[in-house]
Amino acid sequence: MEAKMSMATGAPVLTERQGRFDLVAFAAIVVTILFWASSFAVIRVCLGPLTPIELATARYVAAGVIALFYLAIYRPMPQRRDFFRLSVAAVLFIAAYAVLLNTGEQTVAAGPASFIINTMPVFTALIATFALGERFGRWGWVGTAVSFAGVGLIAFASGDGFRLDPNAIMILGAALCSAIASVLQKPLLARLPALAVTAWILLIGSVPLIPAVPATIEALVAAPAEVNWAVAYLVIFPTVIGYLTWAIALKRLTAARASNFLYGVPPVATLIGFLWLGETPTALGAVGGVMAILGVLVVNVMRKR
Repeated sequence: MEAKMSMATGAPVLTERQGRFDLVAFAAIVVTILFWASSFAVIRVCLGPLTPIELATARYVAAGVIALFYLAIYRPMPQRRDFFRLSVAAVLFIAAYAVLLNTGEQTVAAGPASFIINTMPVFTALIATFALGERFGRWGWVGTAVSFAGVGLIAFASGDGFRLDPNAIMILGAALCSAIASVLQKPLLARLPALAVTAWILLIGSVPLIPAVPATIEALVAAPAEVNWAVAYLVIFPTVIGYLTWAIALKRLTAARASNFLYGVPPVATLIGFLWLGETPTALGAVGGVMAILGVLVVNVMRKR
């Protein structure tokens, strides 16, 4: 059930089969939501003993090594024309995304961080407007304004009072990186297996983090066992399995439809943060989170009407 490509734009076109219920795609989305939602709390556990760059290195260089073994055995080679697109998507989706998110979560709790990250569909729609000539419309701009206003409230929400937290803007940058990478990745999934695309992205995306490996090893040796187990969880579940299931969902659904399912990540991440870390969102942060998701819904639903 692969997407056909538009002759005019090279963008995926929704086929009749993609409009039907797809059990495999649904299962992939559920697994992605659970693992990605849990990652926000796990990141909070790791930060402190590890710096944002060291955590990104521990998580993604290890995942890149696993991907390298797969690529060495099966050797799924993308076409030469795809390497530039693949490389840009990989660096944005792995190195840039991880460092920005980790930096932001030094002060932003798991729940609010997940709400900010899930403004990604807004960025995706904006990118499609300029890159593919799609019409954004009045409702698109209204939804964008509401969503970014919600992010602004989260950025100012603090248990210590009303103050700006620049780290919230770092997480917004991570959402932008994720949106660009998803748009770049979609055409590749029409020509390559999801597992192959995931492996290449993990491998190439981890390369900029390699210089930090020595410092990361020292930090892991000195870190508590809990942190090392948390890093292992991040490598295996939210990263290797989560990125694979997301690639499967993108392959079997349109990018916009797949992204809409990710609205489930913030509530699950907030619940995990509350149960595991005792993080209770402030009233201002809760309002901002609702506004962020409401704006995304407006962009992806109302503007289409």
